[in-house]
Amino acid sequence: MWKIIYRSMLVCLILISCLRSIDAIAATTERAIFAGGCFWCMEQPFDTLPGVLSVMPGYTGGTKPNPTYQDVSAGGTGHAEAVEIIFDPSKISYQKLLQVFWHNIDPTVTDRQFCDTGHQYRAAIFHLSEQQQKQALASKENINKIKRFKEPVLTEIVPAGTFYPAEEYHRQYYKKNPFKYRFYRANCGRDKRLKELWGAVAGH
Repeated sequence: MWKIIYRSMLVCLILISCLRSIDAIAATTERAIFAGGCFWCMEQPFDTLPGVLSVMPGYTGGTKPNPTYQDVSAGGTGHAEAVEIIFDPSKISYQKLLQVFWHNIDPTVTDRQFCDTGHQYRAAIFHLSEQQQKQALASKENINKIKRFKEPVLTEIVPAGTFYPAEEYHRQYYKKNPFKYRFYRANCGRDKRLKELWGAVAGH
């Protein structure tokens, strides 16, 4: 009897310890949500950054609950293909994530990115706090100030809504299907256009 009680107490202590660890991790991480056209191509740039814990492709910014890829890609749901980034702010700043975001999109267009057209492929920063909003607006203003492009920066900066993770086969697509991924990027003209826009810092 005492052995059963002891084992039960031990299990409870282990569970309590695990829950505290999860709470501690949650307290030291932050989220960022960016849209920049095809979410396959937006996952890779952030996935390898030191301090980034996870990058999840998905859908946000629309009105339809629990949208599927077919729903979003067809248009009409209001959602954008996006990525949700979980990061450790003690190792990488939101400012750095913004920098990587800008260098991986064409900020001079609306409702499209490279070969993908439609509202679902818009570029946008979905801020999750007042601080993120301020930093995002400041970064956009700075790009407009230095007049790197003839056109103004048209990228949306809007409050984040519900983020819906994409289907499993979309996650880390660049690793699962490297040949198809590289072919898509090249065929879409993404890297060529990024180089034209950002020069040596394109993609970084």
